[in-house]
Amino acid sequence: MKIALIGLPQAGKKTLFSLLTGRGVPEVRKPGETVEGVAHIRDARIDTVSEMCQTRSKVYAENHFVLCPDAVTGENSRGWLDAACRCDLLCLVVRAFASDQVYHPDGSVDGARDEENLKSELLFADMEMVEKRLERIEKEARAGLSADQKVEQATLQKCMAALEEGQRLIDLPLEPHEWAAVSSLGLLTFIPLLVTRNISEDELGSEPAQGTLLVSCLIEQEIEAMDDPADRKEYMDALGIESSGLDRMNAAAYDALGLMSYYTVGEDECRAWTIRKGSSAPVAGGKIHSDIERGFIRVEVIKYDDYVTAGSEVAAKEQGKMQTKGKDYILEDGDICHFLFNV
Repeated sequence: MKIALIGLPQAGKKTLFSLLTGRGVPEVRKPGETVEGVAHIRDARIDTVSEMCQTRSKVYAENHFVLCPDAVTGENSRGWLDAACRCDLLCLVVRAFASDQVYHPDGSVDGARDEENLKSELLFADMEMVEKRLERIEKEARAGLSADQKVEQATLQKCMAALEEGQRLIDLPLEPHEWAAVSSLGLLTFIPLLVTRNISEDELGSEPAQGTLLVSCLIEQEIEAMDDPADRKEYMDALGIESSGLDRMNAAAYDALGLMSYYTVGEDECRAWTIRKGSSAPVAGGKIHSDIERGFIRVEVIKYDDYVTAGSEVAAKEQGKMQTKGKDYILEDGDICHFLFNV
């Protein structure tokens, strides 16, 4: 699952990418070149359980970020979206801070304007793709269209009408057969969208719009430079923020992808396993090893809060907090699991 970071020049996406992944970005890149990196999702639940059990290591869930080329708005300038259409989540990075030392390609800072322009570019790119595909079908119609082509044509016409009204296709109700007809076209507005505004320190603590995160790259750099967790907490308390913007962005992206974590705990490690929301127990176990899914018998589950309250797995069992579930069980976020299987 990949997350595309998209934004105008000087929006802060390179800084965010480096802070999230710990990977530097070359000063000079080839046209269309992307940079990819992995970000560990800090999880206080893993920290707590690992400390309780004194495990030798802890393994967080991860996000895979793709730094896309600088966005350039305007007709026939959408090559920067080529990489984005192969991702599973689009994260628009929008500049919302003023600085005489940092230029803006449009000459002035206006976060709302830039956000709308970038969203419009996604719509226009999809309109171009749909229009080209409809033109091709029209040519093929001279020889007669198959049933599948007729479904595709009708679905594309429905998509075009929505796009012309400014509607993202992810919000367009489609029947399964309609989705199957257009899902391979790589249309950008079918992809979930998250907006991150790179703000000034003065705006920290403001209430963001729905679907929008507020992050200050300048502040995040200062937080990341602090090695002592106590110093970090003291600094964030002074700023009136409970968690770093990077952590919130990372977690929000994970959630927007429809993902969640369950945990396994042992002497060696406490580990988060990434699964899609709504995954059954066998499918979740398959993330550890395919044999677990194939030979699934049952799963023993302790809820995170029950585990912490009890103080240990043994105590949780004694208090009747361990539940035995079968193959129909749908895992919940934060479940602590032990799978039993036989192959």
